[in-house]
Amino acid sequence: MKSKIEPSAFGDWALITGASSGIGEGFARRLAAEGFNLVLVARRKELLFELGGKLSSRYDIQCQAIQADLTRKEGIDSVIESTGNLEVGLLISNAGTGNVARFFDRAPEDLTERIHLNATSHLLLTHHFGQKMALRKKGGILLTGAMGAVEGVPYMATEAATKGFIQALGKSLHAEFKEFGIHITVLVTTPTETPIFYKLGFSLQNTPVKPLSVEQCVAEALNALAKNKMLVYPGLKFRVMRALIPEPLSRKMSARILKRNNNIL
Repeated sequence: MKSKIEPSAFGDWALITGASSGIGEGFARRLAAEGFNLVLVARRKELLFELGGKLSSRYDIQCQAIQADLTRKEGIDSVIESTGNLEVGLLISNAGTGNVARFFDRAPEDLTERIHLNATSHLLLTHHFGQKMALRKKGGILLTGAMGAVEGVPYMATEAATKGFIQALGKSLHAEFKEFGIHITVLVTTPTETPIFYKLGFSLQNTPVKPLSVEQCVAEALNALAKNKMLVYPGLKFRVMRALIPEPLSRKMSARILKRNNNIL
């Protein structure tokens, strides 16, 4: 599936958080192929430089790597300061992670860091780069949420709450940003074969529905952003499941699967 995202319509640079692996890396590869210069942000510096070097050589683009811990305000500030002279036309705010555990088994510091990474970083980067896009009357922002978050996910309560925040933020800003010519879309991430998929205890053997490829997830997300759709749920099979499975049953199924796959007693 070919995306319709072009630098001429948004701006020459795309900034991607969480770019060192998974969906973030997938966005980097696709946008490089579309001709965007890239700002790659993540904590793992070596992976960023390796990816950036490969993409700049293959597609004759510029790549800037920023090592930043977005669980800290200092990390967010470093991203903003390092891109002050760039025209960032696309913000792919993709940073985030998740753990499966009982709520009372998690330390307060862990919960706070998860909120900063999964919610606050998206909010502050959207505010900063959105203002710059508004002055140019063009730009695009994609926020990465998660399927099921707004319904609640047992044993991932904090993660669900932060991703629910992302969805509400994107939906709220969708109407506001139209007057500035800014596209904003929430990628409500459906099960996708990434490192986080396996980290949460899933495998291709214990999952009843096969996850999407990163390439399909990224392609559908970018097509939605190009069309300025408010939300995108990649994968027809997951859209059908969402429509057919009632919310209480979805929560019950999530609790059973996560508890079993992660040996929670």
